This record gives sequence, C-alpha cells and structure tokens, in this order.
Amino acid sequence: MSTQHLSEQEIIRREKLTELNNMGIDAYPAALYPVNTTSVFIKENYKGADFDYAQSDKDLFADVCIAGRIMSVRDMGKANFAVLQDSVGKIQFYIKQDDICPGEDKSMYQTVWKKLIDIGDIVGIKGYVFTTKTGETSIHVREFSILTKSLRPLPIVKEKDGEAFDEVTDPEFRYRQRYADLIVNPSVKETFIKRTKMVNSIREFLNERGALEVDTPVLQSIPGGAAARPFTTHHNALDVPMYMRIANELYLKRLIVGGFEWVYEFSRNFRNEGMDRTHNPEFTVLEFYVAYKDYEWMMDTTEQMLEKAAVATNGTTKVMVGDPSAPLRTIDFKAPYKRITMYDAIKEHTGFDISEMDEAGIRNVCKELKIHADEKWGKGKLIDEIFGSKCEASYIQPTFITDYPVEMSPLTKKHRSKPGLVERFELMCNGKEIANAYSELNDPIEQRERFEEQTKLMERGDDEAMFIDHDFLRALEYGMPPTSGIGFGIDRIAMLLTNQHSIQDVLFFPMMRPEKTDD
Repeated sequence: MSTQHLSEQEIIRREKLTELNNMGIDAYPAALYPVNTTSVFIKENYKGADFDYAQSDKDLFADVCIAGRIMSVRDMGKANFAVLQDSVGKIQFYIKQDDICPGEDKSMYQTVWKKLIDIGDIVGIKGYVFTTKTGETSIHVREFSILTKSLRPLPIVKEKDGEAFDEVTDPEFRYRQRYADLIVNPSVKETFIKRTKMVNSIREFLNERGALEVDTPVLQSIPGGAAARPFTTHHNALDVPMYMRIANELYLKRLIVGGFEWVYEFSRNFRNEGMDRTHNPEFTVLEFYVAYKDYEWMMDTTEQMLEKAAVATNGTTKVMVGDPSAPLRTIDFKAPYKRITMYDAIKEHTGFDISEMDEAGIRNVCKELKIHADEKWGKGKLIDEIFGSKCEASYIQPTFITDYPVEMSPLTKKHRSKPGLVERFELMCNGKEIANAYSELNDPIEQRERFEEQTKLMERGDDEAMFIDHDFLRALEYGMPPTSGIGFGIDRIAMLLTNQHSIQDVLFFPMMRPEKTDD
C-alpha cells in the first residue's frame, strides 16, 4: 500500500516495524507461544502470596505465560504498568527494565518496549502473579515477546473502574469492522458467546430426544419451502439457472419420506429482500421435521425447547428487553404459552370477523383499516397484511397464533375440524414472529393443486409465490407419514435472549452497502 492513503499514525507504525526488523526482531513470529493460563483464571483463582495453594496452582502462579493485545500503558520511567487483553478478559502487568534486561543491553526495554510498542500490539509475557499495593491482581513480567505488530491504531475507549463508559457505538464502524468492534467493545463478545450457548442448548435438546442433524443443499435448482424472492445464479457446466436456498423444508421432508423419523438442520438461508432491524439477506433458521406428530405436539415441544434455551443462555427463563429509549419489560419463556387462532386475533385487535369473507370482502376490510392491498395479492396475502399491521406487535409474551387460512399456507395440512383452515401456528414474541410450524401436507394430489394455485399467483406478478417442485411431488407419491415440522428464526431468538435491538448485533458480519472510498 502506498503511504498517500495512510494516516500519520499508520506511517509511524510502519516505521517502527522497519526498525524492529533492522534490530533482527521478527514482529510476526511463526513459532508456538506456550500460553498456559488466561486473565480470567488468574483473577478468579489467585488469592494472594500467602494463600495455601495446591501445588499445581502454586507452580502456575509462579510461572505464568499469557498472550494478548496491549490496551493501555502507564509510563513510570524504568517501570511501566500496562493492561493486556486476551480472549476472555483483561489483566494488568508490571514490566521493569532490569527484570527483562538483566544484562548491560537495555534495548529490549528502552527501545522495543518504550519506543516501538503501541496500543493494539499483540505480545506475550512470562512472569509471576502478585498483588499491587492498591490490591489489583497483576503479572510481574520476567520475559517479554512481541507476537504481532499492529499497523492500524484502535479506536480509543475510556474506562473507569474496569467498565467502558464510552464504547464505540457508530454502526458503520461496528458492523463493517466487526474485528475491531470485538476488540474495543467487551460486551459484543458476550452477545456472541450467549448466541452459541443458545444454539448448543437447542442442539442438545434435539439430540437427547433422538433427532438426527443433517445437511441439505444450499444451491438449489428450485427455490422451495417458503414464499420469498430468491437470489439467482447460473451453473455453467449444466447450463441451468440455480438459486440460493430460501428454505430447506422440502429436502428435510424428502428425508422423512426416506425413513428418518426426526431430522433437523441449522440452515443458512438467503432471501433477496430488503434489510431492516429484523431482516438480513443471509440468516439462520433451525428447521426440524418429526414423523407421526402433529402441530399440537409441536407446540408442547417448542415451549420446552425455548425454556431450556433461555436458561442455558441467561440462567433464567426471564429476559429483560427494551429499546434504549424505552423502559425495559420482562419476557418469560417459561412454558406453557398462550394460544389464540389467527381469526380470533384479528377480531380482537380490529373488531372485524373475516372468517367467512371472500377476497373482495377482505379487500374492503383492508380499505377500512387503511392497509395497503396490492392488486396482485390473493386472499392469503391480504390476511397476512392485516395481521402484520394490526395484531403482530401486540404479542409481547410468547404466544402461539394458530389455525391459519388455507390460502396462506400451501404446504400445510387442512384442519381436521375447521373447514377453510390449516393446522399451522406461528410463535410470536416481543411483537415479532420467531417460529412457524405445520402439520405437514402429505397428500401428493392436494399438494400439486396447492402448487398450481401458487403458479397462478406468480402469473399475477407475485414474485414471492412458490415454484412447483416436481421432484418433491414425486417423493410424496411414495408416501410421507403424518409429519409435523417447524422453522425457527435463530437470529431473532438470539436478539431476544441477548436484548439486542437489531439483527446486525447478533450477526458477526451483517450485510452492508459497499464501502465508500476516496478513489
């Protein structure tokens, strides 16, 4: 890179790198560095020099080896205090000239440490643990090594009493440079650790009950399993259009046809749609399908799984959520959850009973409620708009919305006792859908008819209508047992359990507009 694009600090750091090289010091060494502890282990287990330790701990505290990034330095002449940040936390260390340079050559301290080391550099230190006069657990350094020279300065974050009080909040910086965000904003790392705990808990729940984790194609010839606009590409060797998957549903059902009774997949899905606080073009869904079960069983299972996930993530079923500008509210994932039909929900929040209305009648309701109703939309889409506009935001505590109109659910089994409805539920929480489940349609003739209805919607211009998947129909013709299936928005559940207000805060690398450059 030419220096014309570099800041003054970046130029200075490169000059320091050159000087290190001239001294014969490799600023990017390849050799293993023998780390034997962490900042958190030391702080939690060191009780002072006079404590009666087990021999193993006594030896460890007398000879620690730790590595991490320098976050601050207090210069006191021939001795310095500095703070090192490793993967789990921070710890202070004390570095003294005569300790790391016992001979006549003091260049390792006077030149390397004092002049060529910067905030953000990654170093290794060896020494022993002690307590300062102010009572802070620290490491007295005997040996110091540079492991990586940082050529770009970190954003400055001020701390008081170990707490950051001016964390970097600029979303452009945080989402585009997540690597730097993780370094300077300690709370960010905790969010992603909690997300992993949540996913692990769900995986454990399913595995304990005999479910089998599987992988299905991401690149598909037919984008099926959901109503969404796909990303389109082209396979050159086969000379056919291909699609990034919008859902993995139809492949998992094929496995049920093949004889598996319970399969699941954490599926990375892609939808060529807008971005907002709860939508990213690339996102994670958990889907699972279970033979010989129905949507009532699925509601019971969902409650149990989410209750376990909440406890695994936060130690309790209760989660405090709320925007920074609003008071926090408590959401409790303790089972059981409220259940209400979609028609009853619409009636409760709008006063309109649409259960017996045709498409024209529902259009009139949309007009009265001042809800946009596109001419391309069929009955199902119109009902969806009414619910989304007037009802959805009201469901703060986990609530199952059940018994959807058949027009909204082309892959769902008709209701066993309510004509015109299907056995489907969506789980609402904090005003958003976080799960969608069916008693799966397994009648191949009816499924073909439903697909053909979707084709008519596509011809009307609905770019979210489903393609006909002829191979899936062929699979159903071999016979799929009665099956219940569900899809969970993992990112949205993570948002809830970590009280994050944007999906970008639970994705390491969210989608961003192309970065503006000066060129």
